Amino acid sequence: MIVFATSDKGGTGRSVTVSNVAYRRALDGINVCYLDFDFGSPTAGAIFQLSDVARGVKKRPGTHTYLRGGASDPIQCDIWKQTNRAELDRPRGAGRLVLLPGDEGGGEFARLPGDAARCATLLANLDDEFDLCIVDLSAGRSYATELVLEALTDPALGQVGWRWLVFHRWTRQHIIAANGLVYGERGIIDGGKTIGLDGAALTNAIRFVRTAVVDPDSDQLSGLRAAQVAWLRRCNRELQELAGRHHLGRTNLLGSIPLDPVLQWREQLILDDDVYARQVANRATIEAFIALAGKLAEDARWERL
Repeated sequence: MIVFATSDKGGTGRSVTVSNVAYRRALDGINVCYLDFDFGSPTAGAIFQLSDVARGVKKRPGTHTYLRGGASDPIQCDIWKQTNRAELDRPRGAGRLVLLPGDEGGGEFARLPGDAARCATLLANLDDEFDLCIVDLSAGRSYATELVLEALTDPALGQVGWRWLVFHRWTRQHIIAANGLVYGERGIIDGGKTIGLDGAALTNAIRFVRTAVVDPDSDQLSGLRAAQVAWLRRCNRELQELAGRHHLGRTNLLGSIPLDPVLQWREQLILDDDVYARQVANRATIEAFIALAGKLAEDARWERL
């Protein structure tokens, strides 16, 4: 299974969320590969605390070099073995957890002949090697999104299952932007149909994830005045109605990630010890990551009502 992760804008928490989802799936014994296709900012290594590839890889071929035809394969980093985070040990029974980093300073780049075919070959090979491949794309209507859409038309991926996660913050601007990214002119669906993908199949393969969601009834907000809580509740109702009108409502929603103080200050994996031993992160956050990780594999969650 290949999961493409994208977002309407930068700063949605897309990368840190899918990194935590990858970690949680690996804990379940699933072999997971994470591809950094955020070409403008290949910094997934920083989330996994791999100091050698925190800003992408240098002097070795990353995803940029491979896609431009400069290497037969991009390097793979074993996160369990290479992380600088001492407490991130591979538990007994955990699956593989591997990162394919981008090139340091690689940046966005123009389309080249053969890059979509190379992308398709890479994804097909990784799908054979891993149970789950998560492809973290650049935000918006990016080159990375166009690239993988074209790759999906390649016969090499004809028998490979794929799904899309579209992330957005729980604000009016992000809801409207996420709708445009998916359903708008030159959006994901329109772009896929233009190059020959089945529009209905593509639509059915897309789900949304809300991030930095504030629960107006949370105990964390107990210090707010009554008028402030009432205002937050009204805003939340308005956002729910707006999301429904823009096709980001309950039917198309796969998960919600609550606002967490740890993720506000540092984009990192949240371990169980961060919640129960160090008590710096919230239990609701890891529960949301675990739930989202499980729903990726539940076919019923991807069937239209």
